[in-house]
Amino acid sequence: MFRRSALPFSVVVLVTGCLGTTNPFDDSTTTTTSTTTTTNTGTSLTSTRTLPPGTASPTPDTSITRSEAQTETGGGTALNYEYQNGSGQDEFYVDNLPFDGDNTYSRGTNVSSLGPSGAYAVYEGDATSTDPVTGNTINNFTYRALYGRSTSGKVQFAIVRSGSYSDFGFGGYIYKRNETDDSGNSAAFVLPSCTGDCEAEYKGDYAGIRVFSGASGLEYVQGDATLLLDYEDFNDGQTGAVFYVRGRKLYDINGNDITTNYKAALEDIDDTTTITNASDANGDKLPDLVSDVAADNADSNGEIIGTMSSWLANSDGTTTDLDSGNYYAIISGDGATSEVVGVLVVESDDARADGVKVQETGGFVLYRQ
Repeated sequence: MFRRSALPFSVVVLVTGCLGTTNPFDDSTTTTTSTTTTTNTGTSLTSTRTLPPGTASPTPDTSITRSEAQTETGGGTALNYEYQNGSGQDEFYVDNLPFDGDNTYSRGTNVSSLGPSGAYAVYEGDATSTDPVTGNTINNFTYRALYGRSTSGKVQFAIVRSGSYSDFGFGGYIYKRNETDDSGNSAAFVLPSCTGDCEAEYKGDYAGIRVFSGASGLEYVQGDATLLLDYEDFNDGQTGAVFYVRGRKLYDINGNDITTNYKAALEDIDDTTTITNASDANGDKLPDLVSDVAADNADSNGEIIGTMSSWLANSDGTTTDLDSGNYYAIISGDGATSEVVGVLVVESDDARADGVKVQETGGFVLYRQ
C-alpha cells in the first residue's frame, strides 16, 4: 500500500524566521466534536457546521484547539504537537507517526522557513535511526513539519506531512487560540459592538505542504492570505467571511521554485486553457484560492469555516475546476489587536501526471489591518 520516496537532500536555505521559546499545544479540555452551540454577550447562535475535532464546549472567553480528524489514508494520526526551545534547541515534537525517528524534528536544512516574509518555521524528521541492538542504520520516512505562531503569542498552528507514501500518508494539523498572549493578557475573542460600517480586513503569510495520492513526494507552497469579515452581522447569526490566498508559489522539497513548470502543465490541460485568476496572470503564480460566502461562515466564539476552490479560465468562456476543500479559522483578541489563525486543506488532480492527486495543507496567521 505504501512506498518510500527516494528524494535527494541538499542544503538550500530558503528564508529564516523568528519564534518564541515554548508553545506546547496542550489543552486538557479538548475532545472530539462535530457540532457546536455558542453564546456571546446575550446573543445566541446555534451552528451545526462540521468543525474539526477539538474543544467540546467552546466559548468566546476560552482557549480553543482543533486538529485534523483521522482519515483512511493516515491523516489526523499525529498527536502531542509541541514546539521546544527551552534550551535554545529550536525543535518541534510530534508523536504517533511511524518511521520518523525519535519524534523530535530539527530546523530544516533544505528549507528553514516559509511564507513571503519567512513567518513560519520548517522542521525535518530524522533521516535515519540506529537499531539499539545491532547498531545498524535504518532509513526513516520523509516527514516535514510547519509551525506558525503570532507575534503576540495569541494563536498558533502546526502541520506535519510525509512524502514517503503512495497515498497522502500519515500526518495531521492543529490550530489553536491560546488562553493568554505572551504577556499574560487574555486572548479571548471580543465581539465588536458597532453598527453601520463594521467590516474588518486581516492579512498575513500563507504556507503549506503538498503530498500526493498515486505517487510519493513532497512539495511546499507559499502566498499571501486575506480574510474579510463583516462583524455587524454577528448579531443575527448571518456573518459573512471571505478568504483568499493569492500569489501562490510552488517549491520542491529542496526549495527550488517549480511554479513555472506547474503553471505550464496546467495550461497544457487543453489548448484553450489560460490562467487568468492568479494575482499576476502573466507572472509565475498558481491560480488563487477563493472561499465561498455563506450566511454562517463565523460564529460568536470566533470560529470560522468555509469552502475553498480554484479554477482555470478557458478561452471559450468555460472554466476548469482545480482545487477544492475547506478552510478553518479562529479569531482572537479585540479590535485593532485581533488576530486570526487557521488551516486549509484542498485537493486537486496533479496536472503533471495522470491518476495522481495532490493534497495541499496550509496554515496562516493573520493580523487586523
